[in-house]
Amino acid sequence: MQGLIIGGNEGTRLRPLTIYTPKPVIQIVDRPFLSYQLDILKSLNISDVILTIGYQSNKIEDIFGNGLERGIQLKYITESSPLGTAGTIRHAQADIGETLVVINGDVLTDIDLSGAVEFHKEKGSMVTVILTPEGTASAFGIIELDSDGRVTNIHEKHRSDDHGQHSYSAGIYIIEPSALKLIPEGEKHSLEFQLIPKLIESGHPVFACPSRGHWIEFDTPQKYLQANIDMICGLIGTTEIERPRAELPAPEGEAAQIDKNSYIHPDTIIKPGAVILNSVISANCHIEERARIEYSVLLPGARVGKSTEVRGAIIGKGVIIGRFARIHSTVLGDKSSLTDYSII
Repeated sequence: MQGLIIGGNEGTRLRPLTIYTPKPVIQIVDRPFLSYQLDILKSLNISDVILTIGYQSNKIEDIFGNGLERGIQLKYITESSPLGTAGTIRHAQADIGETLVVINGDVLTDIDLSGAVEFHKEKGSMVTVILTPEGTASAFGIIELDSDGRVTNIHEKHRSDDHGQHSYSAGIYIIEPSALKLIPEGEKHSLEFQLIPKLIESGHPVFACPSRGHWIEFDTPQKYLQANIDMICGLIGTTEIERPRAELPAPEGEAAQIDKNSYIHPDTIIKPGAVILNSVISANCHIEERARIEYSVLLPGARVGKSTEVRGAIIGKGVIIGRFARIHSTVLGDKSSLTDYSII
């Protein structure tokens, strides 16, 4: 089998986090997001991985290189303009010769796909759609299926008067190379809403496989924050977070208080009296005395002033926040600066 990760879009809904950083290398706790997706493919013994890229592609290649240090062979396919989820796979067709596991670039999950691969083989499916865990909605399409798990329809939205239970695509697919012949070359084409309906209409076998586990589609800053909190709280069960001990200075006054869930990079400074709860504090951050940080993510180089409160916020790289400020439920882009006593 081969793997393909769709990572070429600009991540516009994640702005300002993606203005200087492409989504595949945006940091989730202690490492780039793409590394978690590569772990999913490696768990299936897939070592041949294609990554479709476009936006700020050089930054992705600089970090991941050819992938050999991570135990994979990583090949990049660059799009000059967006081709859609099917069009981007068609663009990479020359490098595809085996059953393909496709992961959309918005998905963070611990779903075990080994059972889905067996399901795909047993059904003789041309395309198998992995469903989100029960009760989890997604933007990748509502799936209608028969009692045997065969997909009969896929569409974007349910009617406003339809309050029934739905099955949703998890944005993960198992695809046979023969299906790619139905994708027009060089055109923008949707896997979910063009290719799969075309396969169904033509009588080709398309099945949907249920899943269990934790799944989140992080395409907004709020979901990005949730993904980090889920990770440090152990809700994404197959991923272990290394929690190195930071040396916290406390020459005078009360020591900093840090709960067991929080991730603190060792190359950071946290002054006495600071309180950190359920938060991610990245490398080279500086937290002054009696600052309080709750349910937040501080990206590398952020500085938080004395007695400032940060709650439910994402603080970008190199941000400087002054003293006695109140930062609640907001997102600060890289290199922002707030004066003392700011309230946002």
